[in-house]
Amino acid sequence: MAPRFSEIVEEARLSARALLDYGDGFFNPTVRLGVTGLSRAGKTVFITALIHGLTRGGRFPVFEPFASGRIAQARLAPQPDDAVPRFAYENHVRTLIEERRWPSSTVDISELRLVMDYQRQNGADRTLTLDIVDYPGEWLLDLPLLNKSYEQWSRESLGLSRERPRALLAAQWHAHLATLSAEAQEDEQAALTQARLFTDYLRACRDERFAMSLLPPGRFLMPGNLAGSPALTFAPLDLPNDGTAPEGSLWAMMVRRYEAYKDVVVRPFFRDHFARLDRQVVLVDALSAFNSGPEALHDLEGALAGILDCFRIGRSTFLSSLFRPRIDRILFAATKADHLHHSSHDRLEAVLRRTVAGAVARAEDTGALIDVVALAAVRATREATVTRGRDKLPSILGTPTPGETAGGEAFDGTSEVATFPGDLPADPERLFAGEDAFRGLSSASAEKSDFRFLRFRPPQLEDVNGESPTLPHIRLDRALQFLIGDRLQ
Repeated sequence: MAPRFSEIVEEARLSARALLDYGDGFFNPTVRLGVTGLSRAGKTVFITALIHGLTRGGRFPVFEPFASGRIAQARLAPQPDDAVPRFAYENHVRTLIEERRWPSSTVDISELRLVMDYQRQNGADRTLTLDIVDYPGEWLLDLPLLNKSYEQWSRESLGLSRERPRALLAAQWHAHLATLSAEAQEDEQAALTQARLFTDYLRACRDERFAMSLLPPGRFLMPGNLAGSPALTFAPLDLPNDGTAPEGSLWAMMVRRYEAYKDVVVRPFFRDHFARLDRQVVLVDALSAFNSGPEALHDLEGALAGILDCFRIGRSTFLSSLFRPRIDRILFAATKADHLHHSSHDRLEAVLRRTVAGAVARAEDTGALIDVVALAAVRATREATVTRGRDKLPSILGTPTPGETAGGEAFDGTSEVATFPGDLPADPERLFAGEDAFRGLSSASAEKSDFRFLRFRPPQLEDVNGESPTLPHIRLDRALQFLIGDRLQ
């Protein structure tokens, strides 16, 4: 199919922007690092901990330029893009350290510039600018819509909603859908009701009891100033197997609004932000999927495959840098590794590697570098051995957030408790097959596990020689080495 004129214009705009960025980067070497992930994956914590560690002298032994002392200084610089909100780093640090609360989730795009003065391995002094772009993973899942018609998206969404466990969550929406005819006269109230029920279904899927990940359109869950607009007032319909939408029909109305959503929401995000990225981190809350069962894991697998297919990936060349930049390094990170004993970290990493295996194989053929790591950007627990009867259990110690419960015990957020996280299976396929291979965190004092991970407060930091220490982490330095270590040689 020949490209539409609008698509040709869009490509020309992207190439012009890439040429402008290349000119700026020639004199001021810059890496644009995208940080994203699905709900509750820890994007805000990741960025805050990264900046805090680099600017305050954190412990990053695996990040060679930092550990060897070649980075003389890392400092924040003024926000580079006047049209993008600044990442509220200072507020997030106070929330983590002073209030010992986790920052609010990402609901919009933001950006922060970090400048690093460093010495190259040949002794020359250089400066690297790191522009960190924070955006919700739900927006990323919208990008495949650019290549799908309303009819294709509608059939795929309906098919997915009729599988377990989604079918039960979609019951009310499906009941209303059964009363509609796609070829009937367009009806504003019918469209409003359908969009509301469809959004309720998406919201229910995201609940931690089900932890579904494949939930486009993303703005339905975080509408912002578009709430109530026609661009967010559409939903899938039961459609004939062939034919086109009759003029003035409900079907035609949905098509028009679906296309408006792509024009108003998806294309500007792709053009102004996503297409300009050089490196990318995708954070994954795999533990929530473990707790919710194999359906959630398979759903996560589909979401991550869709995410990776969105990237224009491959080895960057001179011409691609000039006219069409490519993302040449992508890191998939399983977060909250501190909720497990270190003996299970490799297994957590193996599960994530299994989840993205198919998509990674396709990406590696392009020359892009892709890595998988289990990490905790802020480590909220420490390890210990707890005796229960004759058994010695490898456990973790931490302060549960107020209101958390385990084994019938409620926590007030002030006392540290020991918990036994259990063991992940050595073979990730056992989790995908739905075997009872893993049971979540339980209080070490309880007789029975409640099969759920506790949420812990950020750690209490003690001043050292009158100075506050940096935030503890697990493998954040390994992530940094993969993402930008080559640009600091």
